[in-house]
Amino acid sequence: MPKTVSARALELAERRVPFVHARVVRAQAPASAHPGDEAIVYGDGTIDGFVGGVCAEGSVRTAALGALHGGGPLLLRVLPQGAAAFPDAPGARVVVNPCLSGGALEIFLEPVLPPPLIEVVGHTPIAEAFVALADVLGYATARSLPDGPPAEHTGAVIVAGQGRGDAESLRAALDAGVPHIALVASRRRGSALLDELGLTEQERARIHTPAGLDIGARTAPEIALSILAEVVEAVRSANQPSPLADRSAEAVDPVCGMTVTVGADTPHLTAGDEEFWFCGTGCRDRCAAGLVG
Repeated sequence: MPKTVSARALELAERRVPFVHARVVRAQAPASAHPGDEAIVYGDGTIDGFVGGVCAEGSVRTAALGALHGGGPLLLRVLPQGAAAFPDAPGARVVVNPCLSGGALEIFLEPVLPPPLIEVVGHTPIAEAFVALADVLGYATARSLPDGPPAEHTGAVIVAGQGRGDAESLRAALDAGVPHIALVASRRRGSALLDELGLTEQERARIHTPAGLDIGARTAPEIALSILAEVVEAVRSANQPSPLADRSAEAVDPVCGMTVTVGADTPHLTAGDEEFWFCGTGCRDRCAAGLVG
């Protein structure tokens, strides 16, 4: 299983698919999981691999999705009810799971997020300096334009061809729906080029020109730095988690009180106009018996 999960993780990373790699680092009998067991948690809550039974899995799913949406790496400690509490520690989250039959688990959750992908047009000094600085930040760069469409999942396009392929690249970036598009040009030349393209007001507003933040840059590396700073601002703003969306995907199990992530395979029960969601089928069946009685 570890080799299968590790191979899958490498494949997902190459495809730039975000996921959480969950690894059991400590297990107390009679837990069903063992140190070294691992799994992948996808963005929809699906779990591929094994890090414990259905009750522990529910706690892992909820914590992993929180880590994936801005929470960062996390050491999850899953305890059965009545177990001695672990001391608080930075970076650790303790979950008391009433449904565990016994045994405590420590599971390290590591979000694996693809680095921002920036399409760079041109081989000018500014373009080359931008690629070098982006590499320092760990950003990925591509050069598909203007000969082809932007690579999939491109977060920004920097058009720095100085007249070579600029118009074609801007049009392709707009058509591909790239979130951030920047044109390296003076205000006069940039405005003239956008006029030539016959853009709508909405399309014109999507193109930043002159590219970069106003930091008084003069040299090619300084201009590249100002452009990269603007890209960082755009990428980080776009990646802000939505707390409302996260909350709407969770529910409280009315039997054991656990917080569960609502998904297609989450056990649930309908009673009149109300929907109930459960950590497992055991809680669902107990609730159903109580409702029927």
